[in-house]
Amino acid sequence: MIKDQFDRSVAEALDQIPEIFRRKMENVEVIVEDFPDQETLHSLDLDSKWDLLGLYVGVPVTHQSFFSVNVLPDRIYLYRRPIVRSAGRPEKIPTVIRDVVIHELGHHLGFDDEELYAMTGEET
Repeated sequence: MIKDQFDRSVAEALDQIPEIFRRKMENVEVIVEDFPDQETLHSLDLDSKWDLLGLYVGVPVTHQSFFSVNVLPDRIYLYRRPIVRSAGRPEKIPTVIRDVVIHELGHHLGFDDEELYAMTGEET
């Protein structure tokens, strides 16, 4: 899948998020990269650049205070090549993108991996 098509699928996934959750993303930047960098892989104790589809970096809304000032936006990273590989078939890529966006948005809303997997029925 070429980058432009992937970016369009990301935009469509973001557009599909219900408004109530989209409002919580006002200070969240979505960044698409081919792979996570070595520092990220090391910090997450991952051996392969193919093992990470997405990553939320920031302070979950459940830990933010009215008095805290957050100058930099939180970030959701989507890793294009691992997502494409995980999808297996081109027609499944938008679904995988949507699932990764929702998962990372869940982290932004304060849910951990176990809670997210329990909600979606996925395995860890």
